[in-house]
Amino acid sequence: MLWTIIALLSSYLIGSLPTAYLFGRMLKGIDIRKVGSGNVGATNAMRVLGRGPGITVLLLDILKGFIVVVLLGNYFVAKPVLWQAQNLRIIMGLCCICGHNWTIFLQFRGGKGIATSFGVLLGLALKINGLNIIIVILIITWVTVFFIWRIVSLASIISAVILPIACLFFKQPGLLIAVSLVLCVFVIIRHKTNLARIFRGKEPRLYFTRR
Repeated sequence: MLWTIIALLSSYLIGSLPTAYLFGRMLKGIDIRKVGSGNVGATNAMRVLGRGPGITVLLLDILKGFIVVVLLGNYFVAKPVLWQAQNLRIIMGLCCICGHNWTIFLQFRGGKGIATSFGVLLGLALKINGLNIIIVILIITWVTVFFIWRIVSLASIISAVILPIACLFFKQPGLLIAVSLVLCVFVIIRHKTNLARIFRGKEPRLYFTRR
């Protein structure tokens, strides 16, 4: 029981590392929660800090999820924990995403979990058969939606909706299907203001070159 608690708490704390906030402080001395969209994530970091820092934040947020599932997971599956290895990795990944979304270091105000969720899925794909196909589908979906409308939030929401459907279609483990539904709900809730702006035609579009 103790090792299980340590595993989940460690996963949450790694996910809680607020990379966009730290980069904002280090590079411009700003609180990224008070500029741009106010979101502590890669998209706002890219708008406020620039393309280079934004991409770095994106990669680090992905890395958080991957490290928790693979490296931290490898350590804890060898301990006397409550669940078998695959289920432990899935729950640890969920805790990491929760840490990113509701970080203890910023009064539980974090990002929207897209990059960290992607990192978790990448890590799980190394351990769960068929998940790599789902990841490819999600990437194609995200890229297609983004390059048609140039709206990051819309691409993320549609990809999140596709995730549980794809997991069910490709007969993934029951726990992963359940967690994918939870992640879908997380994404929709975290993007509720974006959805309101999308319906009003006011959601900002992201371009990588000056227009």
